[in-house]
Order: sequence, then structure tokens, then C-alpha cells
Amino acid sequence: MSYNIITILGPTATGKTTLAAHLAAKINGEVISADSRQVYRGMDLGTGKDYEDYFVNGVEVPSHLVDIEDAGAHYNVYRFQTDFIEVFEAIQSRNKFPVLCGGSGLYLEAVLKDYKLIQVPPNKKLREKLEGKSLEELTEILKSIKPGLHNITDVETDRRAVRAIEIEMYYKEHPEIDTSMPEINSLNIGIKFDRDSRRRRITGRLKQRLEDGMLDEVKKLLDSGVTPEQLIYYGLEYKYLTLHIIGTLSYDEMFRQLEIAIHQFAKRQMTWFRGMEKRGTKICWLDGYMPLEEKLEKIQQLFSK
Repeated sequence: MSYNIITILGPTATGKTTLAAHLAAKINGEVISADSRQVYRGMDLGTGKDYEDYFVNGVEVPSHLVDIEDAGAHYNVYRFQTDFIEVFEAIQSRNKFPVLCGGSGLYLEAVLKDYKLIQVPPNKKLREKLEGKSLEELTEILKSIKPGLHNITDVETDRRAVRAIEIEMYYKEHPEIDTSMPEINSLNIGIKFDRDSRRRRITGRLKQRLEDGMLDEVKKLLDSGVTPEQLIYYGLEYKYLTLHIIGTLSYDEMFRQLEIAIHQFAKRQMTWFRGMEKRGTKICWLDGYMPLEEKLEKIQQLFSK
């Protein structure tokens, strides 16, 4: 297969950015971040923006979709897909190779599976017309308006099938909407550690970031005018550190609850990646303990197959 992008994915604290940057440096590439929180300016330690990871042998590897939105705003997967297309095509136009890197499963799948993410409103009349039809009938209707049906999750249930028909009908009635995605042929590399190692890495990284000033980062955001409610919305580090700063949690309560929340988050990430595999996305998993040079060599071997 001829790949036009390499994707590095995995749960939090697995060293994805370092690997992506070194790979990009080796293959004349640029990194595209697929992280739902690293898009926000000023949210650095809490989102794991390890800027130094983008420097390979003293040279900065170009990166994209990091620090593109003000803290307090709401970025979403619709915007990500649009921004990704723009960056992906720009990288290709420079004869560079795109390396997608992140742990936000929905963001990754939105581009790897060619999701059409225009927000389509409900069509009450159409739903009434389709009511009572069997899943087989709904599937045939969907195939008639979408001959290249390849996403079987669209017809897993009656409800999904009706929604898929509704979306396709909306696109047909609004041809001015551009729902096209560039062709994506991705070599997907997953990095994972065993459960105990992952937990140790998460706890160690949390302690390090607190020592590096993550609490001061949250205080600075609050002082800049971002409200506690806005920071709590972002979850994990920003939620629990804010709750500590406003007096809801003691430091020990904050640390303990945040540690548990990050462990649960990493578990959900792995569940999502397994779901991606079930939905047809091939992921080649590498042991996180494999030395960096061996990882790079393995990726290049897979790429050249």
C-alpha cells in the first residue's frame, strides 16, 4: 500500500510526541497534533505540550494545530477536521510528509475514517416516513443514496441507519456543502505499555508537572480572566487543580482524585483504540519499552512494505 500519512497514537504518557517528532525529522515530515486540548494557548503543562520534544538534534520539527485557540473557548471535532484538511494539504504542497500524532480517539477517527461532520439538523418529516421500516429496508435505502457504503456502524441499529439516511439526504439537498476529505492512506502505529507500567508513568508524570509549575499555570489562566467554570469544563488537570485553587479540594484530595481520573482516562483511550480496530482501522502496536531507534526502524520497515 502507498501511504500518504503516518499516525502515531496511544494513551497518555506513552511518549507519542517524541516518537512523532523524531520520525518526522527522519522522513522530511511535519507533525499534526490530534489532541483536543493542546489547541489552547496557555494550557501547556496540563495538556502535555512538551515543546522540547519537537527539537531533534537541535532543530525544531514543524508542528501544527497546537496553540491555535484561546483558553476558555470551545474547540471541537468539526473544527479539527476542517483545520486538519487545510494543514494536511499544505504539508503535501511543500513536498513534506504528514505525521499525525495524538490520543484523542474521536479526532483521529474523524480523519482516518473520512467522517462527514457537518452538523446536520434532524428532519422530522423524513423520520416519520422511515418509522416502522426494518433494518434491512433502511440499509437498502441508505445504499441507494450512498452506493459506496463502507461504514457498517451506520447500519448497526435502526436509529443509526435513520440518522445516516437523514445525513445523506441533507447533503444531497445542500450540494453547496463541501464534505469531501482528501484521500487518507495511513500507516497507524500504536504505542502501549502494560497496565502497571502505564500507571507508574502517569503518576510519575503528574508529580513532575506539578513540580514544574502546573498549579501556577492554572492560577495564571484564572488571573487572565478565564473563569473557574471554563477551566473545569476542560476536565482532568484543569478541573482538579481549579477545584483546589478555589478551595473545594485540599492538595492531597486534588492529587489523589486527579491521579485516579487520569488512569481512568487512559483506560478509556485504550478502549476507544480497540473500538477503532473493530471498526476496521488497522493499528500496528509497538511496545513502549522498545528503544526509540528500534521504533523508528520498525516504522520504516512497515512503511516500505
